[in-house]
Amino acid sequence: MTNNTDDINKHIDRKQRYRSFKEFYPFYLSQHQNPTCRGLHYVGSLIVLLILIVAIITGSLVSLLLLPIVGYGFAWLGHFLFEKNRPATFDYPLYSFMADWVMLSQKVIRIFVANKENG
Repeated sequence: MTNNTDDINKHIDRKQRYRSFKEFYPFYLSQHQNPTCRGLHYVGSLIVLLILIVAIITGSLVSLLLLPIVGYGFAWLGHFLFEKNRPATFDYPLYSFMADWVMLSQKVIRIFVANKENG
C-alpha cells in the first residue's frame, strides 16, 4: 500500500526536462518498479520484434500497423493497472521508446549471465 508521499514522488520528476538519455533513464526505471508492469513491457517488446520479423519475411506491410498497438498496449496496461502511474511516453516519447529497448536488453543480459553462472 502506498501513501500520498509515494504518489507525489512518482510524479515530481515529470516537470523536469532531461537534457540527455543518461539523465532520463533513472527516472524511467523509477516509473517501472512493479514487476508485472516490467513484464508486460518485455512481452509487448518481444511481440513487436516477432511481428517485425514476420513482416520482413512475408513482406506484409499491413502487419507493421500492429507494432505501436502491441508495443504500447502491453506497456500502458502495465502502467494503468499495475504501476498506477502515467506512462513516460506521454511526456518523453523518444527517450521512453529508447528506454524500453534498453530495459529489455538489460533483462536479457541478466538472464544470460545468470544462466552462464548456473550452468
